[in-house]
Amino acid sequence: MPVVIVEMYEGRTIDQKRTLVEGITAAFVKIGVPPEALQIILKDVPKHNWGMGGKLASER
Repeated sequence: MPVVIVEMYEGRTIDQKRTLVEGITAAFVKIGVPPEALQIILKDVPKHNWGMGGKLASER
């Protein structure tokens, strides 16, 4: 049973997350994974908890 974990900045709407989950599921179905076998975990991360290039994403 595949598990996909998506970590992204917080702030997306429920509709955007639904669209993302549907798209990821469709991609796995194309390679033969039954949709009920796939689990997708969305992690919303505040920008102040994400660092890039030596800076917090909230400061970029």
